[in-house]
Amino acid sequence: NSLIDIYNQFLAALESLKEFWDAVDEIDGKTWVLEPENPTRSATTRRIAIGNNVSVSIEVDPRHPRTLPECYFLGPDHVVNPLRIKLNNTMHLWDPEISLLQNLKDLLEIDFPSRAVLEKSDFAKDCGICYAYRLDGATPDHVCDDPRCGQPFHQACLYEWLQCLPSSRQSFNVIFGECPYCNKVRKSHENE
Repeated sequence: NSLIDIYNQFLAALESLKEFWDAVDEIDGKTWVLEPENPTRSATTRRIAIGNNVSVSIEVDPRHPRTLPECYFLGPDHVVNPLRIKLNNTMHLWDPEISLLQNLKDLLEIDFPSRAVLEKSDFAKDCGICYAYRLDGATPDHVCDDPRCGQPFHQACLYEWLQCLPSSRQSFNVIFGECPYCNKVRKSHENE
């Protein structure tokens, strides 16, 4: 009898996560997920490509997958700041009756690129310092803010590069120095 109870509790737990899995399955199937590259069923975050060196990292609540997820935009300020503002100005329009992905599309007024339509090289560029896309499991998540440059970097590579420059300066855990490509002054946090 207790084994049947445990089995029924297990089925109830699985059923309670069905809506979450449906939401992330839709994201995995209809967008280009940069991270995790091969998501497990327990993965609650997705870093979704938006455009050239621009992405959004979302954290979905498995118990409440129809609520607005935590969103963190990655990319050059001149591209991500308008997206942040748009999300902040439209988040009150979030509709729990429609899918997570459709809500994100509606609020941000964008169509996310799909694996079926684009190549990885269309928006995922290698780090400008180590020339690799993956470094210790991380992808380039910092981009030069100069619209003419837009070179992506791993946080660790950029921090190490800026530390080595004689012209760089540090204030607490933030270091300021020049982009290795365009020489524009930029900053990096030690443990961002």
